[in-house]
Amino acid sequence: MTVIVHLRWGIVAALACAVASYAGDKKDNPKASGNQTVDAGSFGVFVKGQRVVTENFSVRQENSVSIVKSGLQESGDAATAVQRSELRMSGSGELVRYEWSDGSSSLVVTPKDEFLLEKITTGSSSKPAEQPFLMPNTSAILDNNFFIHREILAWRYLATNCQTANGTLKCQQGPVEFGVLVPQDRTSMRVRLELAGREKVTIRGTERELLRLNLKGEAFAWTLWVDDKDQFKLMRVEIADDNTIVLRD
Repeated sequence: MTVIVHLRWGIVAALACAVASYAGDKKDNPKASGNQTVDAGSFGVFVKGQRVVTENFSVRQENSVSIVKSGLQESGDAATAVQRSELRMSGSGELVRYEWSDGSSSLVVTPKDEFLLEKITTGSSSKPAEQPFLMPNTSAILDNNFFIHREILAWRYLATNCQTANGTLKCQQGPVEFGVLVPQDRTSMRVRLELAGREKVTIRGTERELLRLNLKGEAFAWTLWVDDKDQFKLMRVEIADDNTIVLRD
């Protein structure tokens, strides 16, 4: 796992603001201090062309802490969030706390000594079960069903492995590995992220040129598209094996 301490802020000013949660030195990015919303909105999750889930999310910078909140709503039920999560990270990219709940079960991940500790509570248990992971507190959270976590990982990759030269974004050759924790599965894994270049993509009937990133693990391959003209926001995800498309609303 690559330890995130100090980042190159020279990608673009917008990206520097967006990845403020991974900045080790706020003097290079004065706008990263204080309270501000970095991103907010929703993703529609479509399986075989049918919308099945909506993810409402926000990414906020509150002084030295970045807070990523997300709620999942099944189609046809606009009032009830079936799952909620909240990720808190320090200004140097370290995990402060991660929480998840589906109304009947919940879990919390926090740093403990040299590893991460997950506590799981279910409706049938009065005492939380504990599971330690021998992973640094800079490990990424990549929980099931939360696509905003994929955006945060993309920002981390772009901020730590890419830079602009004569107005062109250049990243190191080959995929970059990240150690990630998937709390709902109570497991850790290594994933690889790589910039594939610019690509024209049709989103809601409009053709747009976006940056394509390939995200791969041992058992999956996803394609992410981010908008380098709008703070590198995640615009589209394709999971070909599951006939699933995710689009920003």
